[in-house]
Amino acid sequence: MAGQMETLHGHDWRVQVQVVGDSLDADGLLCDFHALETAIDRVLARFHSRTLNDVPPFDRTNPTAELVARHVADEVAGALPAGVRLGSVSIGEAPGCEAIYRPDMQVRA
Repeated sequence: MAGQMETLHGHDWRVQVQVVGDSLDADGLLCDFHALETAIDRVLARFHSRTLNDVPPFDRTNPTAELVARHVADEVAGALPAGVRLGSVSIGEAPGCEAIYRPDMQVRA
């Protein structure tokens, strides 16, 4: 069921990225959170205080929370170190309104 199209409006979105892996390094870490934060910040910087409809790829597609989550997932996944996988990206646009994208989940029709 499709919702109603809304007029252009702003959001302060909360972005959470979950990473997963099969092993930890010698220091007991999966990955350096500072490096992960840098990768996330690099992806999100293009959108900060901007109209998403003006910024690629959302200048060509509807910037739903679901599509934003998938875009962040795709971009951050490419910056992860060997042995670390992206588990999920969560985009919260308002209390009770959250989209979670998990790249390894398959939707069955």
